[in-house]
Amino acid sequence: MAKRDFYDVLGVGKGASADEIKKAYRKKAKEFHPDRNADNPDAESKFKEANEAYEILKDANKKAAYDQYGHAAFEGGMGGGGGARGGHPGNGDFASAFSDVFDDLFGDFMGGQRGGGGRQRAARGSDLRYNLRVTLEEAFSGLQKTIQVPTSVGCTSCNGSGAEGGAEPTTCPTCSGMGKVRAQQGFFTVERTCPTCSGLGQIIKNPCGNCGGIGRTEKDRSLSVNIPAGVETGTRIRLAGEGEAGLRGGPSGDLYIFIEVAKHSIFEREGTNLFCRVPVSMTAAALGGDIEVPTIDGGRSRVKIPSGSQSGRQMRLRSKGMPALRGAGQGDMFIELAVETPVNLTSRQKELLREFDQLSEENSPESSSFFKSVKGFWDSMKS
Repeated sequence: MAKRDFYDVLGVGKGASADEIKKAYRKKAKEFHPDRNADNPDAESKFKEANEAYEILKDANKKAAYDQYGHAAFEGGMGGGGGARGGHPGNGDFASAFSDVFDDLFGDFMGGQRGGGGRQRAARGSDLRYNLRVTLEEAFSGLQKTIQVPTSVGCTSCNGSGAEGGAEPTTCPTCSGMGKVRAQQGFFTVERTCPTCSGLGQIIKNPCGNCGGIGRTEKDRSLSVNIPAGVETGTRIRLAGEGEAGLRGGPSGDLYIFIEVAKHSIFEREGTNLFCRVPVSMTAAALGGDIEVPTIDGGRSRVKIPSGSQSGRQMRLRSKGMPALRGAGQGDMFIELAVETPVNLTSRQKELLREFDQLSEENSPESSSFFKSVKGFWDSMKS
């Protein structure tokens, strides 16, 4: 039985591009795959026919020979290097053709990037995290701080190569430097990480005695970190290249410093604003006066308390808060009054307060209004 034209088998024209040929083959491979056509006795032969056609048309040299001589290009030794493995495409090198499609569909899932472990020989080091706790005063002014970071650094004995004396690693004989090996499983070619080189594509015959062939060693490093003014809890500072050293001379990772601002005994922070709760005596709140309050920069500010001030009253000190981390400007500071009730009264103090209470019926408008409303509520309930 004469062979069908390979272009007809895949359903494409002679002018089809490589991508169009691959797309057509993928469609045919899925359509006639034996596992999906158990009840179709012709599926396997059509599947092999599509595979044979793709094996020729995917290769530019083989395709050129086929376009010129047809099937005769691969029969009787004609065509030289244009023949398939084994001397005839009909032998199917099915695994080779289908593995191209398999790689395209599942390559990333089975082991990362195609192109082999050569890209992974010099692996990038891991990023590191360092938690740094600072005071509110330090967050206000900013500071230069030295920290000790436990990390991996490049081995000085082998210059990070992992080989004794800094020698270059050799190509892995198992995977020929690809970092992956392939195994045939039925109609599929499964790709796995090379067990000899663990996907690196290279092996070290004489590992460095200092690092054991890893190319890096554990060490504490001192780093000077610039903490800008205005940082707050959750601020992240990135130090490029200060993370873990790369594997076998690969680039280092980054170091991320996460800031935590400790709670303050006087000030509470909300963004760039500060809040300070200031207790005042009952007489100072009633009569009014001046008080002195601290500011985050270590200074003092005088604040005037209006007479008749109540607990919870706030007064603003402009530009006495925290600086903005990005951009100009500074927040405000809010003083919140907390009127303090006197305790441990002497007999004379109690006597004076009783006398004051008898004379102050009109001095508590909020209390008078509240109890008037309560009386009206009780009266309405009775009726």
